Amino acid sequence: MRKPLYPLLLAPNLVQKVWGGRKLASVMHKALPTDAPYGESWELHDTATVENGSLAGQPLSDLLAAYGTDLVGAHNDPAAGFPLLAKLLDASDWLSVQVHPNDEQAAQLEGEPRGKTEAWIVLAAEPDAQLVIGVEPGTNNEVMAQAIRNGELEDHLVYRQVQAGDVLLLEANTVHAIGPGLLIYEIQQSSDTTYRLYDWNRMGMDGTPRELHIEKGVQVSNTEYLPQITRPAASSSDDVVTLVAHTYFRTDQHRLNHQNGPHTIETGGTFHALTCTAGDVSVQAAGEVVQLTTGRTVLIPAALAAFTLSGAGQVLRSWQPTG
Repeated sequence: MRKPLYPLLLAPNLVQKVWGGRKLASVMHKALPTDAPYGESWELHDTATVENGSLAGQPLSDLLAAYGTDLVGAHNDPAAGFPLLAKLLDASDWLSVQVHPNDEQAAQLEGEPRGKTEAWIVLAAEPDAQLVIGVEPGTNNEVMAQAIRNGELEDHLVYRQVQAGDVLLLEANTVHAIGPGLLIYEIQQSSDTTYRLYDWNRMGMDGTPRELHIEKGVQVSNTEYLPQITRPAASSSDDVVTLVAHTYFRTDQHRLNHQNGPHTIETGGTFHALTCTAGDVSVQAAGEVVQLTTGRTVLIPAALAAFTLSGAGQVLRSWQPTG
């Protein structure tokens, strides 16, 4: 007999990166296992493991097999893996310049069930921190490919300064990169299909150049499109602000304090991923209470009707729109 579902506190998968740093520890309170640079904390993914309750120790991949649509909602195929991936990213150097295929291209080129549209929410930014949001107008695919081979793509990129609170929605096929001095929450389609276009002529952690994917990367790049960085308008009295609204995912920011009372949210038959970015928040559902501290993520299974947030802190809530 299956055990009842409840709010699942997740242990992330921590990933070392040549461009990483230590802010996942100093700002997001992660216990990093070594002194190496860590760039990614995969908060919500098949590899995340439950830390609390009767299902503790089980990865989401096992729970998907056991609970199916009760975990992810009737609009998803559990056999295709968890449909969304949430990460925390710490960049102390430039990430490689990348591009991702859309759903159709991912199926055609890689045999994968989905492409990768993603969104970035800037949690912290050092002065003059930048993102790459595309290539200069007039840089067609042939020019871009030659610039990559010549080690000169950086001369054709479009850079934008960002600060904490900025949001960037990156449709698949957009050329992009994260610059140094940024701590970012990323929500995306659950796909790790990445075509690395350019790596700033540097060596990887093993002392050799990292592989570039020029042919496929240039093939799927939209060289005519530049996304817009947004800063969602919010007054100090707004408890909930929508940061990202897309057909694949939506992310709202909940700002909680002891004066504005609990926030109760109906799940609508889909899962919700809650990541605390500041403070200390309680999550209550199915008769269970989970304390959500800075840098931690809780998954609300789709089968639960509703959940309540209370306390004093800031939470990013991501889910799939179904209407």
